[in-house]
Amino acid sequence: MGKKSRVKTQKSGSGGASAAVSPKEMMNLISELLQKCSSAASSGKEWEEYVQIRGLVEKIRKKQKGLSVVFDGSREEYFSDLMAWAQENGGPSEGFCVSDFGSEGYGLKATRDIKAEELFLWVPRKMLMTVESAQNSVLGPLHSQDRILQAMENVTLAFHLLCERADPSSPWMPYIHSLPQEYDTPLYFQQEEVQLLLGTQAIQDVLSQYKNTARQYAYFYKLLQTHPAASKLPLKDSFTFDDYRWAVSSVMTRQNQIPTEDGGRLILALIPLWDMCNHTNGLITTGYNLEDDRCECVALQDYKENEQIYIFYGTRSNAEFVIHNGFFFQDNAHDRVKIKLGVSKSERLFAMKAEVLSRAGIPASSTFALHCNEPPISAQLLAFLRVFCMTEEELKDYLLGEGAVGKIFTLGNSEFPVSWDNEIKLWTFLETRAALLLKTYKTTSEEDRSLLEKPDLSLHSRLAIQLRLAEKQILERALASGRAKRLHFEKKLEEDAPLPRYEESDIALLENSQSKLPIILRQLEEVEEGQEVPEEEEEEEHSLLLNGQKEAYGVKEEANGEETQEEVRGDVDLDSMEKGQRESVELTASRTEDKTEE
Repeated sequence: MGKKSRVKTQKSGSGGASAAVSPKEMMNLISELLQKCSSAASSGKEWEEYVQIRGLVEKIRKKQKGLSVVFDGSREEYFSDLMAWAQENGGPSEGFCVSDFGSEGYGLKATRDIKAEELFLWVPRKMLMTVESAQNSVLGPLHSQDRILQAMENVTLAFHLLCERADPSSPWMPYIHSLPQEYDTPLYFQQEEVQLLLGTQAIQDVLSQYKNTARQYAYFYKLLQTHPAASKLPLKDSFTFDDYRWAVSSVMTRQNQIPTEDGGRLILALIPLWDMCNHTNGLITTGYNLEDDRCECVALQDYKENEQIYIFYGTRSNAEFVIHNGFFFQDNAHDRVKIKLGVSKSERLFAMKAEVLSRAGIPASSTFALHCNEPPISAQLLAFLRVFCMTEEELKDYLLGEGAVGKIFTLGNSEFPVSWDNEIKLWTFLETRAALLLKTYKTTSEEDRSLLEKPDLSLHSRLAIQLRLAEKQILERALASGRAKRLHFEKKLEEDAPLPRYEESDIALLENSQSKLPIILRQLEEVEEGQEVPEEEEEEEHSLLLNGQKEAYGVKEEANGEETQEEVRGDVDLDSMEKGQRESVELTASRTEDKTEE
């Protein structure tokens, strides 16, 4: 067991801290930051805005130097306390330990042989930090009166964590001690490291994450100084940006959903010990047992003594892993890049195309995905592109022709082309689109590979370059696939090959095959982020955004392939932990949450 009382607050004037800053001076900086973060950046000026916001944040951090809460000793010294605390509270007492796995960081190591599907880890509710425990804590009075805390469970959880960290007698202190003191999410990147992501599809999310976190911090700094219900919080006299960034990252990399005690709804929680597991490919093996009121995890596979125990975080892209978890997974079978497409409202055939798409359950403008494997496009994107490339006669056939209703079910099925011309057009479009996207990058794949060979590359720079290289590789595969498909269908057209005919009896086949589902059962990943869809249409691996919507702009594709910018959504909230950063722990189908790699 390690030392017990290790929480302390550094004071100004020690450890190189700056001179004392007047409350008025600090409040002026905070007000300036809040104002800057509350206005929308002009199109194309997002990087300049980020640099300005970061400059203000760095001024604040400099003046707050030495005021953050820190712990004595190394993180590793507290792991024995964590294991003992878990056992005292009804958690597992044997079978694994926390160990250092080098480049993968800390994880769980089997101390005996564990069989696949064996229950090896369980965490009772009283060990969890939840929104409910936050409401019953010292944070409760402020939570009951602040609309932002009420609307954003993840922010509530971050403040709950900060309040408990400032209290040496907190029942969660063994868990809090075990958390990293810093993270590898882009919130911790240096400016030049973030700059390596310019030109990538991930950059907008990275910039938005930083802006939203800075805005939240400024808002709550003011709130803590002025709200009567904040007077008893241990954060009032020392609430630094570094503290909030740490809490945001702790929650962002670990938050999960569990059911309330009555099972009536889902709430956010932090799950100690279980969140030490690192990620690998596989299946979800975690669920919540309402009868025993605990989170339970079974082994993903057989593990021998001294082997690392992994879990599967979910079907996340590497962009999501880097932005929200702080690591890049090299063998990610679920990697993908976003592609925003839409039928231009100025197009002559817009109404007809929008109607066909509507019958298929697909918006006329949406965000789709290009995947790292073959085929690079989903059934939903195939259907969209087929409609996008239809002639007027083809559209009429799918709206008014014989068997028009049934034909809608074939739009996403590769076995039933609309026409050879249509197939050639859509694959040509994909080939051209991928080529254009590749030209937007400032470096080539070969240059990125060379950079990754440099031995002095920082970890964060490596993450950024790995991510942008992965994006290019997906686009390169999509380009090659589009070219191969185009050539295939050009040959079909030259040979005057007969088109496969759709029969009414094919409906059963379409409905019962996972790869040939009706388009109306679209995957959530193919819907613009923040767009509402019926609950029954949710895919297991992608939950709806928890806290509202984010500012997003979609690219509209004209029929000739030219792009125009059109605002898709303008809803903005203060949530920095956005874009699907959590997965549900389902009551029936086991689910895990995305967490950081230790």
